[in-house]
Amino acid sequence: MALPNGPVPASSEAEAALFDLVDVYDRAYETAAAELSLSPAQACVLGRLDEPRGMGVLAKELGCDASNITQIVVRLEALGLVAREPDPRDRRARLVARTPRGNEVNHQFAAAFSFARTAVGRLSPDEQDQLTALLRKALG
Repeated sequence: MALPNGPVPASSEAEAALFDLVDVYDRAYETAAAELSLSPAQACVLGRLDEPRGMGVLAKELGCDASNITQIVVRLEALGLVAREPDPRDRRARLVARTPRGNEVNHQFAAAFSFARTAVGRLSPDEQDQLTALLRKALG
């Protein structure tokens, strides 16, 4: 089944290509997460925990409500992938940190989600430089 080309009709070939990129990226991310029995949101939160973070910080970084982060963290805790620990700067606050098992699963996810590495690898070094410059310009 063909997916619609973006959330709205594309106004140019460049916009259509960008919609295609986002669609393929999202599907690859979902597939990599599913291979590890994670939801995309769980994989995303797990990936953000290179160092312990507060749930409010995670919510702000991901642009979502803190209650969503709480639900995701509870599920990750049940899987043994994260733990909540006291914040050394404020004992009343809790930080979310990956467990050793969480580090292992996050590493497996990083290896499984090869979409960007594969896509960029198709480009010459000069094309990669051009793409980087154009994407940075488009992102403002």
